[in-house]
Amino acid sequence: MSANGKANGKGLVVMDVVGLTPRLLEHMPRLSALGRTGFQAGLTPTFPAVTCSVQSTFLTGLPPSGHGVVGNGWYFRDLGEIHFWRQHNALVQGEKVWDTARRNSPGYKAANLCWWYAMGANTDVTLTPRPVYHADGRKSPDCYTYPPEWRETLTADLGRFPLFQYWGPGANIKSSAWISAAAERVISAEDPDLTLVYLPHLDYDLQRFGPDSPEAIAAAKEIDRVAGRLSDFALDRGKRVVVLSEYGITQSRRQVDVNRRLREAGLLNVHAQENMEYLDPWTSAAFAVVDHQIAHVYVRDHARVPEVKDLLESLAGVEAVLGEAGKREFGVDHERAGELVAVAEADAWFTHYYWLDDGRAPDFARTVEIHRKPGYDPAELFIDPGDRTAKARAALALTRKRLGFRYVMDVVPLDPSWVRGTHGRLPDSAADGPVMLCSDASWGRESVAATEVRDMLLGMSGAPVPDTPKPGERR
Repeated sequence: MSANGKANGKGLVVMDVVGLTPRLLEHMPRLSALGRTGFQAGLTPTFPAVTCSVQSTFLTGLPPSGHGVVGNGWYFRDLGEIHFWRQHNALVQGEKVWDTARRNSPGYKAANLCWWYAMGANTDVTLTPRPVYHADGRKSPDCYTYPPEWRETLTADLGRFPLFQYWGPGANIKSSAWISAAAERVISAEDPDLTLVYLPHLDYDLQRFGPDSPEAIAAAKEIDRVAGRLSDFALDRGKRVVVLSEYGITQSRRQVDVNRRLREAGLLNVHAQENMEYLDPWTSAAFAVVDHQIAHVYVRDHARVPEVKDLLESLAGVEAVLGEAGKREFGVDHERAGELVAVAEADAWFTHYYWLDDGRAPDFARTVEIHRKPGYDPAELFIDPGDRTAKARAALALTRKRLGFRYVMDVVPLDPSWVRGTHGRLPDSAADGPVMLCSDASWGRESVAATEVRDMLLGMSGAPVPDTPKPGERR
């Protein structure tokens, strides 16, 4: 321990640059230089390769079978409801990196700036998007911080958190730049031993236009400038810098309507209100909670699992259907997982659609609604390109919003073919997989497993690294 009670070492800033791959680094001179000065390593993700699962592995050293985050969302059996993008840190089982550090270094200070499951975590500084949900249905951009006064400071300095540039049709570099600027202020004021920074910009245009598109290359250059500036800022203050990614995004050419197939087979039920259909998980024999290229399929009667597995395996675009043995092999055998886990082929992804007639879709299907859909919906990144009136309706809705009236931004397409990029399955090529960069060459290696990141972060941030647990032991 140092005289000021902090862990020995310079401290560490960890940037999660979502979607970063060796292939994209060719267009990113500042981050490439960081890798040449220190080291660059291939990063082997856990399965599924989605944000919440991989981040939880980075912070606990456990696969999803250990930390329980089997996707960005799942079916909560005790509630009978599907929930995506929950925020409470208690959902992540296992000891987090900062708790491990504090056992031997009580003065260890950690800051979490927009990594997932931030709320309720016992980090010293917390920042996470948190909209204001007004009683009349309006949604205003804002954030949650701990300590609470950080919200006032950041809002005064940077303006309100740019929620509508963080996700949705308007998502762009402004959200990542805001988070990066917030990180600079936290590092200056708090000097954490570990600062986690989430920079999601690459996620947007890689999914919209594909990883090889001109738009994707332009996005890579934009985030390189933002992440490069934060890297220089941290290095100037004696910090080590790590840049890593959760997954790489690959080209998407087709989609798989898994829930529609289950419905056609008489396994998935809906209930109707106001001429709109809603998925009925309570009475369905089987339904899927979809997450990019992964689908957790929940089967009510275990005796019907073989029947459902056969049905899914016959569906075009499905590469594999994991039963109990397969889930163990891929490290996703947890009680939250579906009885079956379907994996899409390399150029395919799963839609959440369960209705057979778009006229019967629920009204939220055409909106950015990350909490009510039974799966991830990348079409939320678009103002419907097939609807000539969509942009005009979006402009009218924004006008109503500015005037303080209720509004509905129902411009998301129900045609999933606009989506050009996807992820979730394990990468076929290292060039399209995630990567790790570090400013300190002494930690260099050629490859890193996601389950090894936690111990590397401990060591690089100046905390003792505990003995490796025995197989099956939870930290």
